[in-house]
Amino acid sequence: MGWPHRRWFLVEVAGSEDYFSEMRVFVTGGAGYIGSNCVEELLDAGHSVTVFDNLSEGHRSAVDPRADLVVGDVRDREGVHAALKNSRAEGVVHFGAAALVGESMRDPGKYFGINVAGGLNLLDAVVDLGIRKFVFSSTCAVYGPPERVPMTEDLPVRPISAYGESKRMFEQMLSWYRSIHGLEFVAFRYFNAAGAGARFGEHHRVETHLIPNVLRVALGQAASCDILGTDYPTPDGTCVRDYVHVRDLAQAHILALTSGRTGFFNLGSGTGFSVREVIRVCEQVSGVPIPALEKPRREGDPPQLVAGAEKAISELGWNPRFRKLEEIVATAWDWHQRNPGGYVD
Repeated sequence: MGWPHRRWFLVEVAGSEDYFSEMRVFVTGGAGYIGSNCVEELLDAGHSVTVFDNLSEGHRSAVDPRADLVVGDVRDREGVHAALKNSRAEGVVHFGAAALVGESMRDPGKYFGINVAGGLNLLDAVVDLGIRKFVFSSTCAVYGPPERVPMTEDLPVRPISAYGESKRMFEQMLSWYRSIHGLEFVAFRYFNAAGAGARFGEHHRVETHLIPNVLRVALGQAASCDILGTDYPTPDGTCVRDYVHVRDLAQAHILALTSGRTGFFNLGSGTGFSVREVIRVCEQVSGVPIPALEKPRREGDPPQLVAGAEKAISELGWNPRFRKLEEIVATAWDWHQRNPGGYVD
């Protein structure tokens, strides 16, 4: 499936320089928040990209114009196979998923239908077409409440939401497809994606993420933000989360396509911040007071999730560029100020 004329590009990884061949990459969910930033990074690195997205959560204007966009749904078995075949892809990056914890506890069928059955359609197409490289957008929600923090990949996986369970099931499918079909996969267990690139930021039709909801108050689009639960066993009673910049996540996917590694990797900063601390940082960055309302817990939320990402750093050469929460929030604040209404479509 190689190209007759390949270009090679230089990538600096963990202080060393290596040359990697360009690839044709098929990106599901490439019109979404993380996907759009990853697509831009892939294109900048010399790869060509086909985006496959049903646009239920993604946006046309979030797709880099250098990429090809195919509007489709992973639940359409024939449709995803045809799109993948036409793309002549040599690697797949799979972001396309339903990803709201609370909704998954009200409508689990949606999550198993998209994330498991739809994912199976994609996997079968990958095997049928002889594609070997597969990178999966998983989640730290597969762990459930952790036995210890920072959390490392050897912890047991015990999700407490249908969303986390759907991701765990797909991870198991990947392991079986590697064993039986020789699929080379990397599954990234994200912690909390945050921040923005210069062009692409965070705009969900139903926004549940903390930082953009807090910044809506600073923009004058909401009177207050919500603190969902104040009785957790944490220093200030609110949930503690690990925030990782979306561009650092994107870089990890490029490394996964070219590293020759396989398996499960955490992606996070290794530092946890409570909801109250995030609100304070958003106030500092924006210079605007941000009122908050205390509300009951959201079902399915563990008290504390903090990454141990040493495996990705040592084995993939991942080198996060945004180390401080203030830096991450500043990029989000800049994007939201320039795009107060989000994407136009």
